[in-house]
Amino acid sequence: MAVKIRLKRMGAKKNPFYRIVVADSRSPRDGRFIEEIGYYNPVSEPVQFKVESEKAKKWLSVGAQPSDTVKALFKKNGIIEK
Repeated sequence: MAVKIRLKRMGAKKNPFYRIVVADSRSPRDGRFIEEIGYYNPVSEPVQFKVESEKAKKWLSVGAQPSDTVKALFKKNGIIEK
């Protein structure tokens, strides 16, 4: 089973809000997930980003692959090194 750390879209039309989840790579984007580890709100001012770094590091250490967007967010906020 390939595990991914990716964004799950929430919120209204033209007002996106994302939850950062750990999910099986075969499940749909907004479908079933294993664990929720944070959230990201790009619309608010300032941008809101909160993640439980211990859980994120735990999942990365056991082989979960972050999506490109999540990887960029983690690098920007110091969860993983550049």
